[in-house]
Amino acid sequence: MRDLATIVKAYDIRGIVPEELNPEIARAFGAAFAAFTGASEIVVAHDMRESSPALVDAFAEGVTGQGADVVHAGLASTDMLYFASGYLNVPGAMFTASHNPARYNGIKLCLTGARPVGQETGLAEIRRLAEQGVPERSDRRGTVRRRELVDEYAKYLRSLVDISSIRPLRVVVDAGNGMAGYTVPRVLADSPVDVIPMYFELDGSFPHHEANPIVPENTAELRARVRELGADLGLAFDGDADRCFVVDENGEVVSPSVITALVAVRELRRAPGSVIIHNLITSKAVPEIVREHGGVPVRSRVGHSFIKALMAETNAIFGGEHSGHFYFRDFWRADSGMLAALHVLAALGETPPGTPCSQFLAGYSRYVASGEINTRVSDQRAVVDALRARYVARPDVELDELDGLTVTAATWWFNVRPSNTEPLLRLNVEADDQATMEAVRDEVLEFIREKGS
Repeated sequence: MRDLATIVKAYDIRGIVPEELNPEIARAFGAAFAAFTGASEIVVAHDMRESSPALVDAFAEGVTGQGADVVHAGLASTDMLYFASGYLNVPGAMFTASHNPARYNGIKLCLTGARPVGQETGLAEIRRLAEQGVPERSDRRGTVRRRELVDEYAKYLRSLVDISSIRPLRVVVDAGNGMAGYTVPRVLADSPVDVIPMYFELDGSFPHHEANPIVPENTAELRARVRELGADLGLAFDGDADRCFVVDENGEVVSPSVITALVAVRELRRAPGSVIIHNLITSKAVPEIVREHGGVPVRSRVGHSFIKALMAETNAIFGGEHSGHFYFRDFWRADSGMLAALHVLAALGETPPGTPCSQFLAGYSRYVASGEINTRVSDQRAVVDALRARYVARPDVELDELDGLTVTAATWWFNVRPSNTEPLLRLNVEADDQATMEAVRDEVLEFIREKGS
């Protein structure tokens, strides 16, 4: 097998089909994953991409060749695969490239109980095994059995967040032709939520827009539709439906930091004094609000493997990332866009009739943020080092390097961190007011562009 370094990323396997990822490679990863885990059974599932079924079947062949059985869950969102792994207590493999274009596909792996697999927790070893090849067992071949889990998944989510008695809500949901078109109707069935669907047809070619709601143009139609229909709010999911973004009644996208704070307050009401994880680019309002409600905020690096590990270490009840990933202790510490959406619906549905979403969420938004700004640079490390040298001597700021470089002053902060996969630096700035945010943003951006050219 050829060198697989180009498709084995920090947290998953991802590449162009068939040039980089094809059935032969999927079969090798299936054998490697079975050998690595030593499991007697592995659950697999896939998204709506045209290439997914053939890749899953090949992966299953690799698994069964190692004597392990396969539970084939069929179509699923990524969080449904995590549910399957936790519910069945077996390792899992989800075939999806999330929000990437149609020509891509990938594999997200987890251990029993939906525990993450990243470079430092097994992915490097799985890659090595796949490259060298794992001989089939001669004494036993595993079996493949199909088991649809969507109804059990929906029932479990509704047991965590009960929306059966909330006030009626009118909600526009943009599935982006991704897996939310499959899961949302099951989860919200027979509830007071009147779902107005957008692009629920499963189509891995993404004919209407890219299934990546973090990009503003991809939510433009949803925002307009919410305003046009006078809906209470809108929900936008990415391709594999593990991320969810909220749009208020004015058609404004709600910051994921606001959703992190909202869900944190709800979870702290249920489990007072608990730890809440937030990554370092969430708003500083999040730890403030967590403390105000008796919780313990713990700051994390960006990335699901870091958050999940920190949740296990601290027994945190909830974790949120500014990218729209939300993690729940009661969901095997895995992320679920649908579960986050249920919390938002429940919270708004418990307010008096007519309460606007924007008014309800206003108390969770305290500062002005730039959003993430990416700059292509020739040498990431050199630019970050130059930034550190620029600010280290200033008496009015504090520096830390938990993830990239964070510089914090009394009324603003910024973080610059390198991309894991591209020659980019990612800048996030937050300040007490718009003018300060813009001034800090422009100053740092000018410096990065000058040093990085």
